[in-house]
Amino acid sequence: MLNKNIKALRKAKGLSQEELAIKLNVVRQTVSKWEKGISVPDAGMVIQIAEVLDTTVNVLLGEEIPKSEEADFTKTLAAKLEVLNEQYSKQSEHRRKIWRIVFATILIVSAVSLIRYVFFFASIYQMQSLGDASTSVTVIGGGAVPAYIPIWYYFSVSKPVLLSALAAIASAIGLYRTRNNALCKRQCF
Repeated sequence: MLNKNIKALRKAKGLSQEELAIKLNVVRQTVSKWEKGISVPDAGMVIQIAEVLDTTVNVLLGEEIPKSEEADFTKTLAAKLEVLNEQYSKQSEHRRKIWRIVFATILIVSAVSLIRYVFFFASIYQMQSLGDASTSVTVIGGGAVPAYIPIWYYFSVSKPVLLSALAAIASAIGLYRTRNNALCKRQCF
């Protein structure tokens, strides 16, 4: 509701997002986020937006308040902004949880892959130390394979290991960045 009204009134006034942002002393991306409903301006900013767009806060919020209720205007405005902020908070929390699930899944898959490669390389090392190139040994779950593995084979297998390690590191960073740090939210803001 608020996002559509900001966009419609801005266009009716003939302003671009950049021009509105300059008048409000914010960056263009902030105006874009308001118009897309990604974030909500605070109460003071809503009043400034209404002044710049030559309208009332009531029109901006999509509701006409009779003149007799003008005294309760700030309470109504605060309540509406609180509801909008709560909706935004729920949406961002939902997105954060989804990203945490994605990062955790990637971390688990890459960790399992890395463990698999560690055991694979350990078995190759063990096979090479048991005999020479002409002997063969039985591998768990496999058949007879030569005990000598050419050096180029290590390099062909190292790419998935490197990718798994990078995926594990990236997903660990993603999990860290999307953590719910309630202590910081209380103290920092």
